[in-house]
Amino acid sequence: MLARVATRLHQLGVKNCMGRASGGEAMQAPCHAHAAVATPVRCPRADIRRTGRDRLAVATYTGVVPASGQAMSKPALSTQATPLRALLLELGRARECSGQDLASLLGLSRTAVWKQVERLRAAGVDIEAVAGRGYRLAARPDLLDAQAIAAALPAALRRRLGMLEVAWQLDSTNSALLRRIDTGLADRSVCLAEQQSAGRGRRGRPWRMPLAGGLALSLYRRFDGALASLAGLSLVAGLAAAETLAACGVAGVGLKWPNDLVARGAKLGGVLVELGGEALGPCHAVIGVGINLRLGTTLAAIGQPAIDLATLGPPPPRSLLAARLIAALERAIDEFAQVGLGPFAARYARLDVLRGQPVQVLHAGGSRPGIARGIDARGALRVAFDEGERAIDSGEVSVRTNR
Repeated sequence: MLARVATRLHQLGVKNCMGRASGGEAMQAPCHAHAAVATPVRCPRADIRRTGRDRLAVATYTGVVPASGQAMSKPALSTQATPLRALLLELGRARECSGQDLASLLGLSRTAVWKQVERLRAAGVDIEAVAGRGYRLAARPDLLDAQAIAAALPAALRRRLGMLEVAWQLDSTNSALLRRIDTGLADRSVCLAEQQSAGRGRRGRPWRMPLAGGLALSLYRRFDGALASLAGLSLVAGLAAAETLAACGVAGVGLKWPNDLVARGAKLGGVLVELGGEALGPCHAVIGVGINLRLGTTLAAIGQPAIDLATLGPPPPRSLLAARLIAALERAIDEFAQVGLGPFAARYARLDVLRGQPVQVLHAGGSRPGIARGIDARGALRVAFDEGERAIDSGEVSVRTNR
């Protein structure tokens, strides 16, 4: 089976399952916030097919989807991820499952099953042990599925995507794409992960997400213009994410400049944009979006007020949310590349939770009180101080609301 899969992957332009992507340096955008990559391993199995004129090849188990018939570097996958995913799926299929049954189904020893269960628990999965009956999940897992995401995308967008990858565990989805740019990463490539070991937000702050407890998604885009023309891109990405959640029935989501999705005064998600290329063009961006769905016990380990979609109501299916977010980002970024930030200003203002609020502008020398007045044409925050109004760039300060 593996030999047939390897042959088919080669026909699709994937050179081998052991390749490691190398990468160059990236530069952060003027306004930012999120991110994930893994170690290269053997491809365990794949369900690969072509679907008509879209020539969309799908490997649902490892989550690799090269679109438009383009060649693609094989994504790095974790060897330890395969038995963990298989175990989680088996637990999700039954109300209870004994250690012996799991060992037989997965071809493992009972000791190995126990170790894998403990590994899942350490990743934030709530697995109960029922005396005399075995293991059971407190809630069925909502794992991402590359086929489901691809099927939910508009056909025209499916044909344009360079790659759609769902990985089990990465350090950071942003990092995964950044490392592949120098190896010919296709434009409009998308990377998602079930878990991140080194997710990061603005200024390198860690971004925590339990296994399957959030959405970690990154999109790679190329631009012909200068790097300076991408000022405000993270605001557009944040707006696309907030509007996607509203379209999925999630009410009350706002935007906190420069990069946060917020609800009920707590952080729901964020955006991290990382730029590279020539100052005068061409250039590229990796746009990362992170959204909390079910934080569980991870909530206590987060060093700031945080909230998840489960607190606001039943979260949408993760694969459907991913597809709608990809489509919204693509639409918004295409428009932004053509006309800039201007047409988004009014929509952003409606969701701007800082506008008109007293704020503290934090910088290396201390802090200054002011009143937030919205964003300017570049995406900088306008703040009214006693001596007058000033435009604040996200790279130089942080902003806190007065409580």
